[in-house]
Amino acid sequence: MVKVREDFPRLENGNVDIAAWIERLPIDKQVIHTAELQRAFEVAEKSAAVASDSYTNDENFDSFYTALEMVEILADLQLDQDSLIAATLFRAVRENRFSIADLEKQFGKPVAKLVDGVLRMAAISKVNAELDAPVLGQSEAQSETIRKMLVALVDDVRVALIKLAERTSAIRAVKNRPDKRYRVAREVADIYAPLAHRLGIGHIKWELEDLSFRYLQPLAYKKIAKLLDEKRLDRQHYIEDAISILDKALKADDIQADIAGRAKHIYSIWRKMQRKGIGFSQVYDIRALRVLVPDTKSCYAALGLVHGLWRNIPNEFDDYIANPKDNGYRSLHTAVIGPDGKVLEIQIRTKTMHEEAEFGVCSHWMYKGTDRSAKSTNSYDEKIAWLRQVLDWHEESGSSSDVAEQFTSAQDRVYVFTPDGHVVNLQNGATPLDFAYHIHTEVGNRCRGAKVNGRIVPLTYTLKTGERVEILTGKESEPRRDWLQSNLGYLKTSRARTKVQHWFRLQAKEDNIIAGRALLDKEFKRLALNSIDYKYLADQMNCASVDDMYASVGAGEISMSQLIRAAHNIAGRDDDNAQSILRLRPASSKSNDGSQIRISGVGNLMTYFARCCKPLPGEAIAGYITVGRGVSVHRQDCSKLLQLQSVEPQRIITVDWADAQIDTYPVDIELEAYDRQGLLRDITQQLATEKVNVISLNTITDTANHMATMKIRLEIRDLATLSDVLSRLNGLPNVVAVKRIREA
Repeated sequence: MVKVREDFPRLENGNVDIAAWIERLPIDKQVIHTAELQRAFEVAEKSAAVASDSYTNDENFDSFYTALEMVEILADLQLDQDSLIAATLFRAVRENRFSIADLEKQFGKPVAKLVDGVLRMAAISKVNAELDAPVLGQSEAQSETIRKMLVALVDDVRVALIKLAERTSAIRAVKNRPDKRYRVAREVADIYAPLAHRLGIGHIKWELEDLSFRYLQPLAYKKIAKLLDEKRLDRQHYIEDAISILDKALKADDIQADIAGRAKHIYSIWRKMQRKGIGFSQVYDIRALRVLVPDTKSCYAALGLVHGLWRNIPNEFDDYIANPKDNGYRSLHTAVIGPDGKVLEIQIRTKTMHEEAEFGVCSHWMYKGTDRSAKSTNSYDEKIAWLRQVLDWHEESGSSSDVAEQFTSAQDRVYVFTPDGHVVNLQNGATPLDFAYHIHTEVGNRCRGAKVNGRIVPLTYTLKTGERVEILTGKESEPRRDWLQSNLGYLKTSRARTKVQHWFRLQAKEDNIIAGRALLDKEFKRLALNSIDYKYLADQMNCASVDDMYASVGAGEISMSQLIRAAHNIAGRDDDNAQSILRLRPASSKSNDGSQIRISGVGNLMTYFARCCKPLPGEAIAGYITVGRGVSVHRQDCSKLLQLQSVEPQRIITVDWADAQIDTYPVDIELEAYDRQGLLRDITQQLATEKVNVISLNTITDTANHMATMKIRLEIRDLATLSDVLSRLNGLPNVVAVKRIREA
């Protein structure tokens, strides 16, 4: 029910009596510290007063009253203390009257994180307002995409609920603001009412639908409201009489039940009339009763009594208890010819089932949905289900600190804005180049750069949900062959990769041969592979000739990583070939007990398993450097190891299990770069990311020309890994060249 601001308890000076107001909130005073909540309201009220210079009904205090309304909405949902405090101060932070940093300092990181999450969701409205584009309502598909985008932004179900409370308060507040009514109602109708429906929060959904319908289609709203007004007293008397009759019958049968009348909300009536093409008089479920009983057995007992009391209408009975909806919805639905021969709908369920249906504890989003396009489970539906499962778990536990640990989820899609405000749905990890090819093939082919939120970014940048992407294009279509090298990270989607490959296939074969030869020679030179037999390599790639292999490489049909793997496999066929072509020798050795298990982290040191604890593969282990016998490997809980650790902790080293089939090889590389602060850190961080062990590193800097030359010895698994490492190092800022070097 809408609460008007005059309902707030007041002090003698006209200010809101916060203590009295908190006292009447439907919250558990043993779980929520009312003193902390009152302190949050005092901070919000003070920030509004400072910004206003006086206690008046201006916009700053409108924001304060909005905070009160938001907390009332969330208190009805039984949210925790952090959520209520976040709702209290959200508007103050959004309007720059209170900073996130101050919020975290005064009320803790969890509260600040909640507010930050709601601000990220609010960014969608901000972007649309800046673009002045009527995105919210252009199409159902676009609205659905934006709803998915909102869910993708949410890492915590409480963020979604706070945002719904804020939009509910906002649409209540525009009653006397004709200039804002349509925009807010359009946004609520397209985005937030369906989102509330998918979360299963019935009473919020109904209010949002009715208020947005009232402002978007005022004539239709008034027409139905007038028809309801004419029959309101009669309908109310009828429902009261029906409740009295049914209550007496249930008590006579010793069935404990709570019975209530439900008036179908205006938007739902209008939608049913539109969907079925019927008049108001043919909407039979305007009169309805809801019967809540203690257990499932009582549901069927009450149903039998109802059908014995009134004649049921054929084909109007549904048993969603014995056969629940796929989404978990449970209830008994029946329609009967009630008193005076009028149709009466009756729903019978337990109190638990009712709470699930009203407050979104079960997956109710497919039931009577306004957006029923998702008939199969997808990532968005799974996340909606996850949000509601977390809400269910929260209501059962009531522990905000434990609940916070559960509010994490993996993102598998990203949703970004085009410059004109449309939302594009991309695979997680997508780059601006993937975005360009998603928009149009020609946009991708002509792509020369990208801006994200107005800032130039590399084409390998990983897009994040909520960002606005602009593609910078040239006059001619000129994709780069580097885009097809997966280790460089330009393209993450197969769709974009296929389009680039198609473009190169259309080019003249001679051009592809020239380009392919250049790519192959450049890469093999960088890897110091000077004696590769290209004809034999072409045979391994199922190419009729070397030129055909060049053409396939130039057209993007054969990737550089495929060629490098083939070269490595050729070398691995016999030791002589491996020595002559790759000159790679395993850096690791077997343990002296004959085991095929290699211990990583100890280089070429001799290792053996301690007899005291006899560690097995998979167990947590540690190493102890002995005198003259190498490294003894113990279980981490070995009593002898613990004793050695207390006496000689400096001789304890970290070791771990590794696959016995993986050998590593010592490889020397040379890197040239313009010297800068943080260069060495970036290089070592990139090597750590690639999980490459560094054996030695030597740096010489020429102060005259500010050039740094590094010689690094690495442990590499294979040529493909080496190629990937060299490519990633070459992509670092200020790096001029990086190549493999080998002894003459």
